This record gives sequence, structure tokens and C-alpha cells, in this order.
Amino acid sequence: MIDPNEYPQGMFFSRELQKEIRTRFANIDHDNYGKRLFFENSGGSLRLKACLDAVMRMDAHPDCGGRHQKQAECAAQAVKKGYEDLRIMFGCKEQGSIVTCLSASQVMFNIIEAITRSVKGKNIVVSILEHPSAYDSVQYYAEQRGLELRVMQSNPDTGGIDVSEVERLVDQDTVLLSCMYSCNITGAINDIPAFVKAARSIKPDIYIVVDAVQHMPHAVVDISELDIDAMDFAPYKYFGCRGSGIGWLSERCAQLPHHGILCYPKSNWELGSTAPHQFAGYTAIVDYACWVGSHFIDSADRRTLFVEGMMRIELQERALLYRVLEGTKKIRGLRHMEGVHVQCDNPDLTKRDFILPITFDNMDAASAAVELCKRGVYVYERVSTNHYSKRIVESFGLEGVVRVSPIHCHTPQEMDEFLMAVSEVLKL
Repeated sequence: MIDPNEYPQGMFFSRELQKEIRTRFANIDHDNYGKRLFFENSGGSLRLKACLDAVMRMDAHPDCGGRHQKQAECAAQAVKKGYEDLRIMFGCKEQGSIVTCLSASQVMFNIIEAITRSVKGKNIVVSILEHPSAYDSVQYYAEQRGLELRVMQSNPDTGGIDVSEVERLVDQDTVLLSCMYSCNITGAINDIPAFVKAARSIKPDIYIVVDAVQHMPHAVVDISELDIDAMDFAPYKYFGCRGSGIGWLSERCAQLPHHGILCYPKSNWELGSTAPHQFAGYTAIVDYACWVGSHFIDSADRRTLFVEGMMRIELQERALLYRVLEGTKKIRGLRHMEGVHVQCDNPDLTKRDFILPITFDNMDAASAAVELCKRGVYVYERVSTNHYSKRIVESFGLEGVVRVSPIHCHTPQEMDEFLMAVSEVLKL
């Protein structure tokens, strides 16, 4: 099995595999209005055709699991398989509980509520880089429970949070530590194992919650190697469809008082009927990653294939990131263009997901995003006037950035097209 850390500049897929991969995504290079580059996957990724097919295949039938007809059994099997595949994605095997909601934000609010309602303490520690689903939930329940809110500050050089911030703020009275796996604006990957070690050395029974919404589509996550209490992600940012958010809970977290159907085990957080097509979609995502992995290793173990596939996806994206930053003999990369700046440009690409925050000397972030859109490159501005990005960009001393977020199904040639579009915008 390959180790992505041994390839600091990444590794491209073969042309043959890249071509096959692209056939599996819907609208990969166009939408209803024509040809385009969709570089806003952090807002919601390109969709696997198999996930879209799952909606029609499963949701066209009204049958519910637990009935006598064959279609009902089909629905029940899709849900069962979906739960199994969510555990493959988390790497949690049989440990802990899986919880689903309409969104990852709902999952996070429910988790933070359960912890703060039942666990005694005087403060909560959260990072300034958190998405509002994490930061606002922590702030809300801190106010509700009369807890001090302590905020870890960002490192503008790396775009992430240093472990020293955990050591500075966590103490014996800390109820929980909330930190994201990677920043949805800078792409910086936080050292979660180091965070956990530091926090538990201060308070062994602290609750630790990790937002993995941005990180899970780009690399392997392994709950079994992380001594944490909860993690969430959003399938629609992981090549899937909108309409669900997924969480994993440790045994002790799952046992905390929460809303639940009384006949179910205390560790079950699920409410109401399931949506079989959503679970068929989770299986389609795992099927896809396993299919990628099968081009590199031969294994009968689904988790092994999945891990290999995700590591190859990570390497492809790192190679694309390196190309955008450094360019080629024919076109300059972002690091070498005058008038554009890569913010939080950590030179160690093994510490970054492919999410680039850039700024232009000749215009503000919103105007630059519009100009790139005119040239068929879909990106998005993350600015201080928007609640979803205000805290983050201001922590770096910025008013806003253009967020550029391709994924692995994009090609080196598309990176070059993006660079040409940037060079045109710089001339305005």
C-alpha cells in the first residue's frame, strides 16, 4: 500500500485511468450554460453518476423496509449496506454509532448539545477556523450552559491551527475541544492526532469533536487511530448528493442523553424512517473509491481497497496542486505570477488539501471571482462580509480571498486553463 507522505509533489493518475474516472462524473466539464471548469468543489463537489442513479433506482419505489414484498427487502438491504459502507469511510468497524441528519450542520449541533448538556465543566475550546456549524453550535451552547468560550487562533503562515493553541487553552475544566480536520478556506490540514495527545495529556476524559466535512473527500480518515468522540462529514461534498449529513459517535458520546425512539438502544441516535436512496449513494461512493484502489492493488478486503483508492486520490490532487502553484515551462504557476498571491502558502503540500485561497492586486476577491466566472472558471469568494467566512479570513488579516477548489477528476490541462484565465484577469 502506498504512503502519500513519500510523494511531496503528488503523483498523477495514468491518462487511461484519468479518462475512465472522468466518465464516472456528471457534468464534469459543462453545465446547462456551456463548457466550464468547476473549481468550487469545496462548496459541493461534482457528482458521481452512480449516486444520481441511486436516487432514481431506489426512490422511485414507495416501499419501506420491514414489509413482505421483495422491493421492501431491497430497500432494507440498501440501508444495511449503506451503514456498513459509512463505517468503511470512517474506518470505525464496529465501534461507536452512526447518526444521520438532513445536513452535517444538524449533526454537529446535536452532538454539541448532548455533550454540553450532560458533561460538567467551565469552558469549551474551539478553533477560530471552524465552519459556523461547529463554531456557532459551540458558542450557542456555551452561552446556554454558562460556559467560557475559548478560541484557538490561526497561524497565517500555514493557514491552520498550531498544537500550542490546544496546550494554551485546554485545562482541567474544559468540557470539549472542537476542531476541524482541514480548513474549508485555506486547505490546511490540522494535526488531529497531536491535538488529541495534547488535550488528553491535560484532561484525559475531555470530549473531542472533529469536523471532517472538507477533509474526508480528499484523504483517508481512520477513526480507529484517533482517540476522539465525534466526527461528521457531508456526502454532497464527497461526490454524492445533497440531503444528508453523517456523524460518528464514540461509545460514551452515543450514550449521552439525546432525542431517541424509546424502544431503540440508548446508543441509537436515528429518528424516523430512513431514505434508502441516500444509503445507496453512500455505497456508490465507497464502490468508486474501491474501484480506483483496484487499479493499484489486488485485495478482497473492501476497506483496504477504499484506503488505497483514497490515497491515490490524495496524490492526484497534490500533483494538481503542485502544477497550479509551480506551473510548467509554458505557463507560470500562481507562485510565480506578479499581482496574484497564494495566501497561507505552506510549502509542505502533505499538510494541505487542494483548497487554494488567492488574492489579486488589481481587484477585490468578489470581482476576481466574477471575472474568472466570465472566463468559464467557477470559483467563489470567501469574504469578511459573509458570516460563513468572516472569522476565518479576518484571522489572517484579510478582507477576503478567492477560493479555488478542484478535485481529483480534473486534469493537468485544466490546471493550465485555469492559470491562463488568472493571467487574463491580472491584465484588467
